Amino acid sequence: RRRLVGACASGVDVMSAQGDCEFLVKRARELVQEDLWAAKAWLITARSLYPADFNIQYEMYTIERNAERTASAGRLLYDMFVNFPDQPAVWREISVITSALRNDSQDNKQTQFLRSLFETLPGRVQCEMLLKATEQCFNTLERAEMLLLLLKRFPETVVQHGVSLGETLLEAENIEDQESSVNCFRKLFVCDVLPLIINNPDVRLPASLLYKYLNKAAEFYINYVTRSPQTETQHQGSQDTSDLMSPSKRSSQKYIIEGLTEKSSQIVDPWDRLFKILSVVGMRCEWQMDKGTRSFSDILHRMKDLCRYIGNFENEAHAKYRSQVVYSVLLVFFKNAFQYVSGIQPSLFQGPNAPSQVPLVLLEDASNAYVDVEVERSKHIHKKRKLAETREKTVSSDDEECSGKGRNRHILVNKTELPNSVELLESFKLAKESWELLHSVESLDKEFTRICLLWKTDTWLWLRIFLTDMIIYQGQYKKAVASLHHLAALQGSHSPQQVLGQGSLEQHRALIQLASCHYALGEYRLTCEKVLDLMCYMSPPAQDGVKTQEEPPKVKSKFRKGSDQKLLPCTNKAVMPYCFQLLLACFKLRAFTDNRDDMALGHVIVLLQHEWPRGENLFLKAVNKICQQGNFQYENFFNYVTNIDMLEEFAYLRTQEGGKIHLELLPNQGMLIKYDTGLQNLHVRERWGLKWPAVLPRHHTVTRGITKGVKEDFRLAMERQVSRCGENLMVVLHHFCINEKILLLQTLS
Repeated sequence: RRRLVGACASGVDVMSAQGDCEFLVKRARELVQEDLWAAKAWLITARSLYPADFNIQYEMYTIERNAERTASAGRLLYDMFVNFPDQPAVWREISVITSALRNDSQDNKQTQFLRSLFETLPGRVQCEMLLKATEQCFNTLERAEMLLLLLKRFPETVVQHGVSLGETLLEAENIEDQESSVNCFRKLFVCDVLPLIINNPDVRLPASLLYKYLNKAAEFYINYVTRSPQTETQHQGSQDTSDLMSPSKRSSQKYIIEGLTEKSSQIVDPWDRLFKILSVVGMRCEWQMDKGTRSFSDILHRMKDLCRYIGNFENEAHAKYRSQVVYSVLLVFFKNAFQYVSGIQPSLFQGPNAPSQVPLVLLEDASNAYVDVEVERSKHIHKKRKLAETREKTVSSDDEECSGKGRNRHILVNKTELPNSVELLESFKLAKESWELLHSVESLDKEFTRICLLWKTDTWLWLRIFLTDMIIYQGQYKKAVASLHHLAALQGSHSPQQVLGQGSLEQHRALIQLASCHYALGEYRLTCEKVLDLMCYMSPPAQDGVKTQEEPPKVKSKFRKGSDQKLLPCTNKAVMPYCFQLLLACFKLRAFTDNRDDMALGHVIVLLQHEWPRGENLFLKAVNKICQQGNFQYENFFNYVTNIDMLEEFAYLRTQEGGKIHLELLPNQGMLIKYDTGLQNLHVRERWGLKWPAVLPRHHTVTRGITKGVKEDFRLAMERQVSRCGENLMVVLHHFCINEKILLLQTLS
């Protein structure tokens, strides 16, 4: 009976105490708006009476927090964390504070207050609070960010938690099956966790783990820098032009990695960060390092020296120095290959708001198409030929042997089109030498190949562009053709909607280079086929004027022209003349063989109009060949020959003085000779999409000597042809390539 009475009395006391606490807290809340100090007095009294009641202390904390009193709120939070560690309300509050600590925003006033509140807590409590907050997280990414916050604030915890956090992130990347190495888990590991681990001397790591981490970092940074603009289209912002043009500053463009905030997704100076990691790993692995900053050229030279005696080492030492050479040269290679490709095809790495910059394509120099071989001139010396005889004879490069290894090759660059040509070519040179060094020793080749397979570099469009250019530069044209087919497939997978589109010449760089490689291999029919396919995607540029084109200033070559290559702007204006040169080079050899081929000779004459009088010597050789034959048949002559000098020469050939050569130049249909009225003539011109010149030179000297005793139809056709001399020659030649495609290919069969 006494026990029952005591229990009842105790229960009444507890219920009474709870009621009193609730009453005091309620009364304090009512007074907050009217009299804050009175409310505090009620709570202080309540805390004195009931020091173990959580609601009273939490109410006191809420009042101080809402009033943004940092010091007092911090003390109360500390008391609650120590005395009531299991209360859900405490952890909700701690969660809000840790979220503020991880928040990138600096403008939010509430966030700044919560950070300041956290700073008032003792360091030991901060550490314990972050550790326990980490345990409350069930999301891997959130847990990692919380633990990272702990590691950054308390470096001494890196020894205990650093490596495990890194491995957790890498494991989460595998579990989540991320398609790209540029993901939130890898970013946190490479940019935030890894520097804390490798820069802490108390963290002991085996060399194998360091190489693993270096590999992960290199893959991430290279993929981050070379990411496609399609992945960041929605997040592009305004950016300074000079920054966008600079590959080293491209990281400042807006780009958001899924799972991270915009600020967390931005990486400043990614290449510098990567080379710093390389340096730290090298020191920890006891590589043969040099003090101070060295250029890429110096690094490459140093690694070449190391390669000379790397075979003298055994086992661990050999593996150590092999890793040093592979990773050092690998980073030099990718950095300079990226610099080169970003210079010749910047659109691969720039977003839609970037300024347009003309892409470039590396091609064999075909300017020797206009070079004449030794010609014996006996008969039919015309006044124009006398001028040609005084010109310096040049050696044909048709018989020159390809170097095969790219020795003594020179790349011609128009400095006005590419102001940073020196830096660009230096990057190309360093990347090429790095590639060659990585494949010079079997052990290096094997390790580098393993890394490339791991990174799936065969799917990197930008890298395939560089490798193709390098192979072309080395003169390995058959290998280059295979690489170009691979490149075309990659271009299709990256932008399938543009590949078949008209005018997207940049998308057809592989087609241009295929034509160039087939030409270098002597496969002239394939060259012609690729050129004519390319013509379907091109439109003739506007006519600049009638004056002769001048060669732009270029880097002078100290080698023979046959070994030259050039970086050509990937535009209709630049590529179309190059295509005409290739076609001329293809038909030139067939036209001037001992076997008669009037069709090939006629094609050559049509193509020689381009850049006239550059090919005048070759034209004179064609005229000599016609004179030796005594006759010539080319029914497309009046369709495509509009050069006044050529017309005059052929008119002269029909005269007694010119040798009275029998010329069959009129089409079978007689399309250009049946009509003589202006209206009918206009119909013919419209058929070819041509315009009337401003002035019709009807009394040109082309009719000299043929107005008497010559067939009327030839005379009329020749006079009519003179009226076309003012037409855009590029349009005429473009029509020639499009309309006569089948005939051109048959000629080379």
